[in-house]
Amino acid sequence: MNIAPNILNAVNEWLTPTFDKETQAAVKELMTTSPKELEESFYKNLEFGTGGMRGVMGIGNNRINKYTLGKNTQGLSDYLHEVFPNEPLKVVIAYDCRHNSNTLAKVVADVFSANGIQVYLFSDLRPTPELSFALKYLGCQCGIVLTASHNPPEYNGYKVYWQDGGQIVPPQDAAIINIIENLSYDKIKFDANESLIKYIDTEIDKAFVKSSIENASFNTPAEAKDNLHIVFTSLHGTSIKSIPDTLSQAGYKNVHIVPEQAIPDGDFPTVKSPNPEEPEALTMALALAEKTNSDIVVGTDPDCDRLGVAVRDNDGKLILLNGNQTMVLMTSFLLKQWKKAGKLNGKQFVGSTIVSTPMIMELATSYGVECKVGLTGFKWIAKMIKDFPELQFIGGGEESFGFMVGDAVRDKDAVAATLLICEVAAQAKAAGSSVYKELLQLYVENGFYKEYLVSLTKKGMEGLEEINQMMINLRQNPLKEINGQRVIMVEDYDSSIALNLLSGEESTMDIPKSNVLIYYTEDGSKICARPSGTEPKIKFYISVNAEIESVSDFDEAEKFLDGKIQNIIADMQLK
Repeated sequence: MNIAPNILNAVNEWLTPTFDKETQAAVKELMTTSPKELEESFYKNLEFGTGGMRGVMGIGNNRINKYTLGKNTQGLSDYLHEVFPNEPLKVVIAYDCRHNSNTLAKVVADVFSANGIQVYLFSDLRPTPELSFALKYLGCQCGIVLTASHNPPEYNGYKVYWQDGGQIVPPQDAAIINIIENLSYDKIKFDANESLIKYIDTEIDKAFVKSSIENASFNTPAEAKDNLHIVFTSLHGTSIKSIPDTLSQAGYKNVHIVPEQAIPDGDFPTVKSPNPEEPEALTMALALAEKTNSDIVVGTDPDCDRLGVAVRDNDGKLILLNGNQTMVLMTSFLLKQWKKAGKLNGKQFVGSTIVSTPMIMELATSYGVECKVGLTGFKWIAKMIKDFPELQFIGGGEESFGFMVGDAVRDKDAVAATLLICEVAAQAKAAGSSVYKELLQLYVENGFYKEYLVSLTKKGMEGLEEINQMMINLRQNPLKEINGQRVIMVEDYDSSIALNLLSGEESTMDIPKSNVLIYYTEDGSKICARPSGTEPKIKFYISVNAEIESVSDFDEAEKFLDGKIQNIIADMQLK
């Protein structure tokens, strides 16, 4: 068997007494029976992406296991002692429904405690947004959640949060990664100090639900709540711990929970993918909505940070909204409520990301509110709150079916967002309207923006090379024309350069570097290319738009924009 030197070195390290005998035996088994799997397991170290570290569970430095997570935690412990030298250190740890999440969470707790750090460990699975809330509530410097969001069952992950409740951002991430990369596995302290591990549950749960209701309730009359029929599914995930209680305590009585999906299960047995971005994931919820004649359907992913929403169109048919549409609806509702309460004075802002709909900027401008745009991922929206303490944060979201209401939670939060979209629906229905009608009216007022995501999966080492080559080609040979429209601007977030192709003028973008390219065409279309930071994918975000004078123009405009999107896909060969 011919093994590359870098892989062989990594394999040999895992055959030393630093690793337990079971692990060593598993490595030897791979060497003899699965050389390809051996390569995949050891050819690189798992890396932090936009959503932290995420990967397949198994042995090796490119897998999620007690040693890779132990090494992360040891490095993070060293960093905490370095940054907070004279403070008592506290961390909080949560985990989701995935296989091994509870045992891996205990490993992480053990390592922190072995380094003299007070650990608050949830006694059972909890939603990711509750971890962000608990971090601030308990006054911790750091928080960890063991989750792989909506990835397949063989995945798990490790997300790091800082004392403001948001995920780590530069320069902290680079400093932490540098310590981890220079750390040898034999330096990991696995022997727990059990006296420093405290289990938490009910007190935090009650405070979290109370905070969610305070942030996402807007004086909806009881009668309006009684008239709204909701179907909810947790897709076998953690939201079952919080969302039913939140809706009930907020006054929503007619909540129908999909029973087959209410039990947490890391195999996600009733869906191909537990991702509310995928229409198939909400099939059972939609069926229950028809049976109960419900107005709205909400489904959340396993760690309860994303939500998918379905509402009835003008013909009474249930249709799925995309993440940009729910973001626009919730942002509009918040802005309207803040204006009604007389709270808009020019010192507020909403947050969005570079891959999300440009419509959000039009909407904010119509209220005289600033819209700050950052890189992909809610850690950048959380950073906006920290960077601009003189401004009030109203809410923010991105196209990936996530939203954040206020600043009690500094991450995408499906608990508060579920309550908020129900507030939108209840108030609309009480006024003789609907969520769908409200959306169409927003298109009339702000322009009809339609988005589409093309996600190409490229697995393994070969896939990574293919993705890298696609980005190289787009950079070195930028497209001059897309779908018959001249490209007028190319923004390269890796070089921080925006190039005007018409004038040749270059300008510097004041935003952290990221492997992202955005093309703008003369008809207002926007095409963004971005490799995923946590999955073997390259994503193309397409946004097109048209003006419509009335709601009656919508159907014709939608056909036109759908055709334009398909032409762009064909022209760029994104299939």
